[in-house]
Amino acid sequence: MSRRVVCLRHGQTLWNVEHRFQGHSDIPLDETGIAQAARAASLLAALRPTVIVSSDLQRAYDTASALGRLTGLSVSVDKDLRERGGGEWEGLTREEISAGWPEQYAAWEAPGGEEVADVAARVSTSIRRWAERLDEDGLLVVASHGAAIRLGIAHLLGLPEDLWSALGGLGNCSWSVLEEGRRGWRLMEHNAGTLPEPVQSDDSPEVTQS
Repeated sequence: MSRRVVCLRHGQTLWNVEHRFQGHSDIPLDETGIAQAARAASLLAALRPTVIVSSDLQRAYDTASALGRLTGLSVSVDKDLRERGGGEWEGLTREEISAGWPEQYAAWEAPGGEEVADVAARVSTSIRRWAERLDEDGLLVVASHGAAIRLGIAHLLGLPEDLWSALGGLGNCSWSVLEEGRRGWRLMEHNAGTLPEPVQSDDSPEVTQS
């Protein structure tokens, strides 16, 4: 038996609907997001998680709390699970970003924002740190954000940076499942829990657009 990690993206927010870069901005779930969190919790509770940890941002914490209420588990908080910081782009739509910073938009590098490598390292380190607390055959649920989860998983799997975009984005309240094997971590499921749908996230256009 082995340890498993479910990486759960938060539910929908108004800024998701408006295609605004959220980053570190603390935006709450909207009514749809609250319902999505309840649905995801009802499904994930059946997996019998043993530890739940969340980003400190409200949209992720409230998503995790829905699962915590069903399972009776407390939700720990880890700031390292935050979304990628968007610097000057936070609160702006993609149209506003592309018009104001065409070169940076093409590279998806926000002025004053975080480098993808830094986000990948901090998120994967957090996942490893919390997974180490699991008993054998334990299940950790990590409630975080679209770009943060994708980058963290890519780093955890040891993918070279030029292949990170090969992992697609996650829909709101969709999740990915990691399992620790003899040779390290494996990705067992990705963007599970919903039928394919458009992904509105802080992640780069090449990842979120199909």
